[in-house]
Amino acid sequence: MKNLTRYQLMAMMFLLYFIWGSWYGQMSKYMFNSLHATGVQVGGAYAAFSIAMIIAPFFVGMIADRYFAAQKVLGVLSLAGAALLYLITRITDADTFFWVILAYCITFAPTMALTTSIAMQHVKDTEKDFPTIRVMGTVAWIVVSNIIGFYGFGDSVMIFKISMIAAAILGVYSFFLPNTPPKPNTSTTFSDILGLDAFKLFKDRSFAIFFISSLLICIPLSFYYAMANPSLTDSGMTNVENKMSLGQASEVVFMLLIPFAFRKFGVKWILIVGLIAWIVRFIGFGYGDASSEWLLYMAILLHGVCYDFFFVTGQIYTDSKAGEKYRSSAQGLITIATYGIGMGIGSWIAGIVADEYTVNGVKNWTSIWMVPAAIAALVLVLFVLFFKDNKVKAES
Repeated sequence: MKNLTRYQLMAMMFLLYFIWGSWYGQMSKYMFNSLHATGVQVGGAYAAFSIAMIIAPFFVGMIADRYFAAQKVLGVLSLAGAALLYLITRITDADTFFWVILAYCITFAPTMALTTSIAMQHVKDTEKDFPTIRVMGTVAWIVVSNIIGFYGFGDSVMIFKISMIAAAILGVYSFFLPNTPPKPNTSTTFSDILGLDAFKLFKDRSFAIFFISSLLICIPLSFYYAMANPSLTDSGMTNVENKMSLGQASEVVFMLLIPFAFRKFGVKWILIVGLIAWIVRFIGFGYGDASSEWLLYMAILLHGVCYDFFFVTGQIYTDSKAGEKYRSSAQGLITIATYGIGMGIGSWIAGIVADEYTVNGVKNWTSIWMVPAAIAALVLVLFVLFFKDNKVKAES
């Protein structure tokens, strides 16, 4: 792999996650403070991203991959996204905001798959080369979070202006990426994208339990993405975005620990530790405040354990159980179920819960966070009782 190509792909990943990181974690605080949105309206805005994640695989698999060069599709979508982000900066009504953020997410969600596809087609050794490219996305999220936190942009329209500029840059830059031509001979069907072939894996009870647990744990995951920033702000924590970026730093650390954890503990215990971490972090968010800020730091730093030990480990487990035959179908099914259905339901529930525990404009964050903690606890019980497989092996 040429160094020039490597650097081009690294810059592509950096720009993509710079765009996403500039608005996603801060959108709830912006809507609450600047648009005076209700919890339901905030939940709806986050659910828009999940709706787009369900649509994206069909767009990429049935249109982009078969008829157009991937880098050109990435460029067009990014420029369209920049235009929609400009419209978002002009909106002052929360209801109107939902429809435009939905349109924007429909342009953005496919770019996540497209950038991965572009990178995968140009690396020689996926296991060796891809992580060094993908990690630039995490670096970008840390960088933009610290910029927003340092300048205090978290509750202002600047989060979308920054994203708009970065999207325009990525849009132009994409046309200079290595050519990634379409694959006209591929026959991707609705069944392939939905991962219907992977339903055969449900004959394995442990895989079925893992799948159900993955979908359900995305409900509390949505609480984190939608409510963590405003919750930390209300707790009295300063420079919230800067401190939340510590979660991405921990993600890098625990990602590196996964191979060791597999050898030492096996997949079952890694997943159990991930689920326990979710419960502990929600308790930390619920009871932490200015006088016990260490609880809030703990909750932030647990992000690496929560995400890597359940979701990344889950991707590895799914890949190994599916084997070559069902690999693509299984990963597609998991993606739609988690980021689409699970997080969509979670965003909706998070908004309802936030409104339920809001009195005279003041949110009872302890009560709000106990809801996802309870859901995570139920998932843990389900998983411990019924998941038996502690091995990672591909099935023929």
